[in-house]
Amino acid sequence: MSFYQHETAVVDNGAQIGKDSRVWHFVHVCSGAEIGEGVSLGQNVFVGNKVKIGDKCKIQNNVSVYDNVYLEDDVFCGPSMVFTNVYNPRSGIERKDEYLDTHVKRGATLGANCTIVCGVTLGEYCFVGAGAVVNKDVKPFALMVGVPAKQIGWMSKFGEQLDMPLTGDLTVTCPHTGDLYKLSGNTLSLVTD
Repeated sequence: MSFYQHETAVVDNGAQIGKDSRVWHFVHVCSGAEIGEGVSLGQNVFVGNKVKIGDKCKIQNNVSVYDNVYLEDDVFCGPSMVFTNVYNPRSGIERKDEYLDTHVKRGATLGANCTIVCGVTLGEYCFVGAGAVVNKDVKPFALMVGVPAKQIGWMSKFGEQLDMPLTGDLTVTCPHTGDLYKLSGNTLSLVTD
């Protein structure tokens, strides 16, 4: 076995887990899950069948990654954050054929106790603050907070807030890395890294 599995974890036959990944206490990984290399699944994590998790993701304690959730590389899921996969659930109505895809792009951070409503795409290196409720697509590098989540700023790839307006036409240098970012209208892009 090329990954670590705690003795209390359950990994169903057929699950694919990459080398150097760590599956900690009381985790359940379903048979159809695809998990990359160097991933950490914290205590009491659940990973559904129709789930793909990229390399070097960190999924903290008490997170359920339900079917139709797709995480690219380097995604951070904070403790007890929530994914959903049905937009309008009812206990008495079967809606498994109505699951909506949720895509979390490379390098995104999802803060503790935030909720990601299904059917959205979260852009590269976006940052969702603790306790926020995301119910619409999030732009790359956007800093989102509140209920419902609203953009209040921009975050660097390094994970620090950039000192710039939400809209405009300018370039900014990250003080930590020297990376250059360009704001065009209401879209931020990384020019150099």
